[in-house]
Amino acid sequence: MTVVLAAHGTRNPHGVELLGELAQAISARLADAVHLSFVDVLGPSPSEVLATLPAGPVTVLPAFLSRGYHVRVDIPAHLERANRPIRLAEALGPSRLLVTALQGRLAEAGATRNDAVVLAAAGSSDPAAHRDIEVVACGLSHQIDAPVRVAFASVVPGSAYPSVADTVAELREDRGVRRVAVASYLLADGLFQQRLAASGADIVARPLGLTAPVIELACARIASATSWKLTDPDRRLIDIPA
Repeated sequence: MTVVLAAHGTRNPHGVELLGELAQAISARLADAVHLSFVDVLGPSPSEVLATLPAGPVTVLPAFLSRGYHVRVDIPAHLERANRPIRLAEALGPSRLLVTALQGRLAEAGATRNDAVVLAAAGSSDPAAHRDIEVVACGLSHQIDAPVRVAFASVVPGSAYPSVADTVAELREDRGVRRVAVASYLLADGLFQQRLAASGADIVARPLGLTAPVIELACARIASATSWKLTDPDRRLIDIPA
């Protein structure tokens, strides 16, 4: 089986390197070829990669932590342009395994139960993505037995979610808060992770990237991928439990 990993893309070379390492880790786990592609910022795109692959079964894995515009619109458009039989996996998020990865990254960064926690996502104007992020925030809150605030690393006009920096500043005004910890709901280093680092938080966890739960989740998504039907333009990704 051949797999195409469809990620967002970043101009940060460390972020690109990490995504490449993620593809290699998945390949090693599955003993299958995994090709990296990007839907934004840089190439090659999923359709460009698919066009170079020999005939045979191909599975596309959206390497996204929520099912926003890129997952629901951009990736299907690339699949249609490919004009070949494809199996499409669900996006990585939401998932309980991502909650486990977030908790592990917070602990690794030195967060404690006394810290105020912010779940920092990249940001989206898509209500579907908002729902997915809230599901993960609720799961993390339950896991660490503490409130979790959702904030965005990007500026999204009209969004109900504030920026990470504004959320950190607001929590600072709460006299009962000793420290603020930011859980990075990102896959790789890049501009958004830099914004988290500059948010003023006491603790900023690393991106989820190469954590064992992410690799396990990616392989599970690939294993449960279903056929993408070119004749069904109204196909939508099926909701999955968190």
